[in-house]
Amino acid sequence: MFHLIHGIEPHAGAATIASKIEAAIAEGRLAAGARLPTVRELAAGLEVSPATVAAAYRALGQRGLVSGNSRRGTVVASQPPLRVRGGRPLPAGTRDLVSGNPDPGLLPPLAPALARLDPVHKLYGGPVMLPRLAELAAADFAADGISGDIAVAGGALDAIERALQTQLRPGDRVAVEDPSWPRIGDLIRSLGLVPEPVRVDQYGPVPGELDAALRRGAKAVIATPRGQNPTGAAVDAQRGRLLCEVLGRHPDALVIEDDYIAAVAGAPYVSLHAANPRWVVVRSVSKVLGPDLRVAPMAGDRMTISRVEGRQLLGAGWVSHLLQQTAANLWDAAGTQELLARAARVYAQRREALLHALAGRGITAYGRTGLGVWVPLAEEVAAVQQLLERGWAVSAGERFRFRAPAGIRITTTTLEPGDAADLAAAIAEIGHPGGATYTG
Repeated sequence: MFHLIHGIEPHAGAATIASKIEAAIAEGRLAAGARLPTVRELAAGLEVSPATVAAAYRALGQRGLVSGNSRRGTVVASQPPLRVRGGRPLPAGTRDLVSGNPDPGLLPPLAPALARLDPVHKLYGGPVMLPRLAELAAADFAADGISGDIAVAGGALDAIERALQTQLRPGDRVAVEDPSWPRIGDLIRSLGLVPEPVRVDQYGPVPGELDAALRRGAKAVIATPRGQNPTGAAVDAQRGRLLCEVLGRHPDALVIEDDYIAAVAGAPYVSLHAANPRWVVVRSVSKVLGPDLRVAPMAGDRMTISRVEGRQLLGAGWVSHLLQQTAANLWDAAGTQELLARAARVYAQRREALLHALAGRGITAYGRTGLGVWVPLAEEVAAVQQLLERGWAVSAGERFRFRAPAGIRITTTTLEPGDAADLAAAIAEIGHPGGATYTG
């Protein structure tokens, strides 16, 4: 590992050590998940005090470049906030069940939507939101009983980042699902915030653990009401009431609902924010209408949305009206709602086919809703490598976990039911049982 962090002179200061490690990450010499030397190992090699190395690691952690892992020590973040070299391409013939992309065949066609674009230039000083998109989003939220002001961000992660910045400052704690989408943790750390993991079961965040996180000082909560990535958890009415009771005891907490695949999640929406004055619900169109659109309508209380738009004006200004028009054209096109309903059914069939095939081989797995399946496995890294050798690319759970037990995440959006049995057989063949279960 020391040869990957070359160029650090003996007796270097913390800032220099941090800079050299950052360069190694950016250049691809330190890959995502790579373990750094222990504080004492690097301190001895550089002839500096352990406090100097600890300060360098702390600075890297605050920027979201590395994270502490109780089992593996300090590791490079799965999605560091840097321009890094791309990962290695998958071997020819490998089934990609990693990327998380929707099935292109279940997305509405772009050509008719692009043909309807208004070519008139959008100039400075005009409305930041396309009125037609705002109306469509407001109606979509209202259908689920969500009333609030509307904004449009450049994707779900952009919306979450802007919402966090309306109320939190570096050093503040954020309650996050465990396991959860890796980029959530990376985003939180890059903002100088501290993730406070909350265990997830089949019905979403466990109420007692969420309450404990809020009592420890978490000032915001990021939760996925349905289609949770990676476990497929969905909040039902009973769990929703319990979570609202918990959040109601902490009215100063900002509640962020990442309802990122609302239309195709395969479960009804259950609100979590009803008892809190500061809240947003984010509904990206990336998995529903197309990843390249980078459009995410968000509803929220007036103050939070006002702050989101105010900060947006100081940066990008607005999401391109060409993108907003395209999203609106796709959203209200004839046949789109029928296509989305079909997508929800097909995704459910593919997800459930894998669950059924795994159950038939005695393998526990989870995926009540959403676009993938979570399989608890004791040796997840070895399992990922052995499945890759058999032609299946899946994600190691380590990318998703804080304290949660080991497992693998499988994207099922393009996994035909006929292939599910073959994948289940491969998982059974590698034989790494023993992961923890999720109970509701």
